[in-house]
Formats: sequence, C-alpha cells, structure tokens
Amino acid sequence: MSAGSAIWTYLVLGIKHIIPLGFDHILFIISLFLLSPNLKIVGIQASTFTLAHSITLGLAMYHLVNPPPAIVEPLIAASILLVALANIFRPGLHSSRVVIIFIFGLVHGLGFATVLTGLGLPENRYFLGLVMFNLGVEIGQFTIILAAYAIYLLIQARHIAYRTYVVIPTSICIAVISFYWTIQRLFF
Repeated sequence: MSAGSAIWTYLVLGIKHIIPLGFDHILFIISLFLLSPNLKIVGIQASTFTLAHSITLGLAMYHLVNPPPAIVEPLIAASILLVALANIFRPGLHSSRVVIIFIFGLVHGLGFATVLTGLGLPENRYFLGLVMFNLGVEIGQFTIILAAYAIYLLIQARHIAYRTYVVIPTSICIAVISFYWTIQRLFF
C-alpha cells in the first residue's frame, strides 16, 4: 500500500468509526459537550480523550496489551453511563473530569484496537495507518462537537433553559441507552 493510499484509507476508516458507525462514541462526545458547551473546554476534553485512546490503541496494535473485548466493551458502555450520570448529578465542571475522561479514553482506545485489528494494518505502513486512523477519529469527534454546538446556539437563541430542557433529559436518555448496553455487553 502506498503512503498516499494508507493516509486516505485509514483517515476515512477513523472518521467512519465515529460517523456513522460509532454510536456509543457519539453519545460519549455528546455527554462531554452537554455539561460544558464551551468549545474550548469541550475541545480540551475531547483532545484529552483522544490522547488517552491513542496511547492504548497504539499499545494494543503493537500487541503490548490485549484485554478481551468481553471486558472492554462493557467498560466502554459503563463509561458513557457514568459521564451521563455526572451531567445529571454533578452539574458543575470539576477538575477531576479531565482525569476521568483520560481514564475512559484509555478504555475506549482498547475498543478502537479491536476494530482496527479486525481491519488490519499494512505492515509497511503500520504507524502511518495508526496515526491516520486516530486523526480520522478526531475529525469525527470534532464534527459531532460542532454539530452539537450549532444546536446549542439555536437553543440559546430561543432562550430555552439549557440545563432543564436539554442537559438533564438528554443525559437521562444517554444513561438509559448506555445502561442497557452495559447489561447487554456483560450478559449477552
């Protein structure tokens, strides 16, 4: 595979893993956005998440860690549940949130590794493919953030009580879905 082909192929695969295939990751990013719709703050959180998942994705792809999907997948669902619940019950932005997002990013990176391992990386472009997949994931995440921000601006223009009518109901929906996923991934 040529370098140009690897760049394009793995960039697109990373984007597709978020949009449209990564519904769980979309809900995670939306949960991050809900609590603090400030682009700088949510950008820092998303970049922290990306840094963390890049670490474990790289370690897994180089076969330095290999946790079973039966453990990783329920943990991913549980991480989404915990962020959604924090949006409801811990309404302020706390400094510990970035640490928690980093830890959850480590878990999500192991999930990305399962997908990428299934797709395979060409041996002559292994590192390049890994970097481009991560960049694609980052593009997908920021696309979700920008879409959420556009919706947020519409809500603000209509003077709707954001926390009451958006954050709490949306976080409840995300919590219910991720709770279901956690149970499903643990027992089925």
